[in-house]
Amino acid sequence: MTVTDTAHAVDPERGTLAKAADENFPVAPFFLPRAWRTDLMAVYGFARLVDDIGDGDLAPGGADARLLGVPEDRADDRLLMLDAFEADLRRVFDGSDGSDGAPRHPLLRRLVPTVRRRALSPEPFLGLIAANRQDQLVARYETYDDLLAYCELSANPVGRLVLAVTGTSTPERIRRSDEICTALQIVEHLQDVAEDLGRDRIYLPAEDMKRFHVQEADLAAPSANASVRALIAYEAARARDLLNEGAPLVGSVHGRLRLLLAGFVAGGRAALNAIAAADHDVLPGPPKSGKVHLLREAGVVLRGEG
Repeated sequence: MTVTDTAHAVDPERGTLAKAADENFPVAPFFLPRAWRTDLMAVYGFARLVDDIGDGDLAPGGADARLLGVPEDRADDRLLMLDAFEADLRRVFDGSDGSDGAPRHPLLRRLVPTVRRRALSPEPFLGLIAANRQDQLVARYETYDDLLAYCELSANPVGRLVLAVTGTSTPERIRRSDEICTALQIVEHLQDVAEDLGRDRIYLPAEDMKRFHVQEADLAAPSANASVRALIAYEAARARDLLNEGAPLVGSVHGRLRLLLAGFVAGGRAALNAIAAADHDVLPGPPKSGKVHLLREAGVVLRGEG
């Protein structure tokens, strides 16, 4: 059991929120107003926990299951856990289940004042739950459009919530945000090809694998062959194009929010640069970029140079 797992087993709320430091992008950096940081961490806690449920990455001990009212001997039933989590989410918004209205999980109790303060709707949260349900039922994606439809559930709600929390939502900003979030999701899939395969999931479109003559067995190798590298390069270019299309979002806002959004774009670009520096061999593990590289990319985004 890792230190993080131990912390999570003792305090599920703290253990989940601690994972923010490992993300590709800044979640709630110090330079934001305290009220924004509080609300963004509440949103992050929800998003991180629902992903952990969907991936089977909950800490041992069954604390999250107990909090959600799921018997410990069924804590490995991800669909059941997601159903219980959705029921607890609905307590955040209306308490219509006949209970006293208080969510059971501390991360959802943390979300209540954020939802009230920012007048958030349940749809983005339900989208993230739906994406994780889909992960239990769909393990392969035939086309790039199929993958984009998945990202509409798994990634785009996060950016929409950031805009809602900061009071800056407009149709154009939402469109740009969706492009950035989809790109970041694809980058994560590229970094985690080997890890996802271990969960019997492949997020590389089957039509693209066929085009580049990549078999599933090739993805299980210790390192990527030339065909896999070419496929990863192709998908990385798609993600970079999406980041570039979404980048004008940064220039459409001002002040500290501009810094935050620049960090999102820079995080994606830095990760893509790390993949390229590894010659697109992602199979040994996720190529990582350093903080200096991330800051350099953020400067480029803020100057509008790329």
